[in-house]
Amino acid sequence: MPVFDDGQAATALPESGQGVETDVLVVGSGPAGASAALFLSTLGIPNIMITKYRWTANTPRAHITNQRAMEIFRDMGIEQEVLDDATPHELCGDTVFCTSIAGEEIGRILTWGTHPGREADYQLASPCLTVDIPQTYLEPILVRNATMRGTQSRFSTEYLSHTQDSDGVDVRVLDRLTGQKYTIRAKYLIGADGARSKVAADIDLPYEGQMDIAGSMNITFRADISALVDHRPSVLYWVIQPGSNVGGIGTGLVRMVRPWNEWLIVWGYDINSEPPKLDDEAAKKIVRDLLGMPELEPEITGYSLWGVNEMYATHLQKGRVFCVGDAIHRHPPSNGLGSNTSVQDSYNLAWKIAAVLRGHADPSLLGSYSAERAPVAKRIVTRANKSAREFGQLFEALGIADLEDPADMAAAIEERKANTPEGIAKRAALVEAMELKNYEFNAHGVELGQFYESSAIVSDGTHPPASADHDLYYVMSTSPGAHLPHAWVGDNVTKLALMDLAPYTRWTLLTGVAGEAWAHAADKVGHELAVPLEAVVIGPGREVTDLYYDWAKLREVDESGAILIRPDKHIAWRSMSMVEDPEEALRSALTRTLGR
Repeated sequence: MPVFDDGQAATALPESGQGVETDVLVVGSGPAGASAALFLSTLGIPNIMITKYRWTANTPRAHITNQRAMEIFRDMGIEQEVLDDATPHELCGDTVFCTSIAGEEIGRILTWGTHPGREADYQLASPCLTVDIPQTYLEPILVRNATMRGTQSRFSTEYLSHTQDSDGVDVRVLDRLTGQKYTIRAKYLIGADGARSKVAADIDLPYEGQMDIAGSMNITFRADISALVDHRPSVLYWVIQPGSNVGGIGTGLVRMVRPWNEWLIVWGYDINSEPPKLDDEAAKKIVRDLLGMPELEPEITGYSLWGVNEMYATHLQKGRVFCVGDAIHRHPPSNGLGSNTSVQDSYNLAWKIAAVLRGHADPSLLGSYSAERAPVAKRIVTRANKSAREFGQLFEALGIADLEDPADMAAAIEERKANTPEGIAKRAALVEAMELKNYEFNAHGVELGQFYESSAIVSDGTHPPASADHDLYYVMSTSPGAHLPHAWVGDNVTKLALMDLAPYTRWTLLTGVAGEAWAHAADKVGHELAVPLEAVVIGPGREVTDLYYDWAKLREVDESGAILIRPDKHIAWRSMSMVEDPEEALRSALTRTLGR
């Protein structure tokens, strides 16, 4: 469980317009902003989080929560809270492609690591599994825990502008209830204000790509359709239907919000034409058509239009101002990467800000944020949009890619059943098209394989070993820049994940029995540099043992070697074996990583 300070995060808010002060101001309370506040408060850093909205998300939005995000929640001590509100892993993955929910199936694909051939990859890679928790449930958990740990959370408070100098940032905000404007003085500003980020615009972040490349609408509704889905449980049901609009992200999507009576439909439209006019009756017709239940009386709970984006920032900060989340990576929901990457952005940034504020690191450390996370932003935007476009191969396999007439589409889809050369060819093409969808739904390498190269990593010239496919498969490694591998450790009564030995609140040095001299070096160097650093010796007769001998196979260094773990679980440096002067080697690595 993390250690945190539950004291006040800032001075009292003003009564007559004078400013307030804090160390960090976070703009936005979505997954990126709320998690940034949570991480800062867990580290005891005073912070204020503002949002122009009166409360957290009112629509389900993001939902797939992958292993890396779940590991972060585990590190924060909130994993069980998330699991309590989530649809569990085993109900997430029997993803269906059909002509309607009540109609014919075109095929299924086991997703998010639920296929027996992939489940082991996911189990071996992490102590956590992918779950589904809508943003409406996740955000309150993050906001509640951040606020309990010290964040001053200010709703109905809108960011207006900022100016920065060598010592801090003056942020002008509006209290939307009273109409009062006032200034918050912060040492650092984090813009987590979404895909239309005003903070990002104000610091003129450079972007590649474009916004609004396609149009989509969301329709949320309630209807108990368990009889049609609980035997093939999934969070996603894709409908390819004669007469359907195949714009937007590909097909009509019926997404589970709560099993099996709360749902969200994603439906594409031509963004270059007049936007569709929606009312309850129009929404009900779309629901009935996609479900294939003409007599259904769904309860429509909301609808909205949104644009599909393909844009990422190539640099993420300017001076004392940083952007995280959708402000820096804007893409369709394909691959379920959005909120997960947003949480990881903040996880990378918060410990660095804390280290600088506490004097553990030189401010130059903060430059590593862009160096490490901008390539991730590019990768996920590219992957998500490529996955969306790969639906085209499925349409081509069905023979509907160039068809507009519903009768022609129905005939083309029906032809897959025929005992004819055309039918044989179509069935073979469908096998290939469905196999391609693994790149959207089982892209383990994209989800977990983030390798950092920056001034905050002391490289030894190595990279993680090549995988069979960079996107589909994740390879664990201790190469500096890689994420700490997963192994189970502990003793005869306690079982821990390796990551549990390296909490967010400190640096951790891992070694073996033959490397005990590293532990003495870590104690001395940590005290000398006033940096929270602890060594953990793994081996028989010590507090932590290698329960299954998996760590011995994964560590890639000798038993006498050492691996230095950053607070965000990425490997900062390693020594392959014992050296003549471990104290000097560790001091050099740590000071170099911290910019000292």
